[in-house]
Amino acid sequence: MPKANSNITVALVTGANTGIGFAVATQLAKDHGYHVIFGSRNPTQGAAAAAAVTAEGFSATSVQLDLTSDESIAAVVALIENKYGRLDVLVNNAGILCDLFVSGLTTRQLFSQTFNTNVIGTACLTEACLPLLRKSSLPRIVFVSSRMGSLAEATNTSMPFFHADIKAYDSSKAAVNMLALNYARLLADSGGLVNAVCPGLVKTKLSNNSADGATPEVGARRIVEMAILGKDGLTATFSDCDGSIPW
Repeated sequence: MPKANSNITVALVTGANTGIGFAVATQLAKDHGYHVIFGSRNPTQGAAAAAAVTAEGFSATSVQLDLTSDESIAAVVALIENKYGRLDVLVNNAGILCDLFVSGLTTRQLFSQTFNTNVIGTACLTEACLPLLRKSSLPRIVFVSSRMGSLAEATNTSMPFFHADIKAYDSSKAAVNMLALNYARLLADSGGLVNAVCPGLVKTKLSNNSADGATPEVGARRIVEMAILGKDGLTATFSDCDGSIPW
């Protein structure tokens, strides 16, 4: 099978069928001319999201992607390898927040479910994509994290949600930050740019559509900025739209 045009930037966005993921994928396709692969656990919703972009004349496809399934991850990587031969941008956006919105879980269940998606699944996908990213002339990875995962901010009593009991989510995002730093090191020899980004409080399903949240389009801005970095761009950073966040 012939590979995709090398002049087209190929990006995979996880959790792209809704919320921040959809906003990121849409902005990359419409504003920057990327070919965006909409990764979605629900294939019907993913296909509909990608179709909304292609209907306007932009380049997008969809894949079924379940971060808790090694078979699903392997199938996505094989598809990208066969069709495009490389991956230029990976946006690790998919995540869950069980602490506040899923009742009846034991502590072990809470941490297991949270880490299985947010950390283990994200790590498995990123590791599986590493050979494809190394084939890019400018590999970029964005890990969607949270200020709640900052060890420095964890003692800041004025931080929003300081008193909220979301320890599983917070811990998972601290682990995501460590993944970002590790992959920044691993891709350094390929000129890779790997960064962690906090989108802030956004009105999505993950936040139970918080009335205080920004729109997904606003939440996507910094993520997109890190996804479109050029050569000699930032790497091994943690930031939001207002600037650097302490690790």
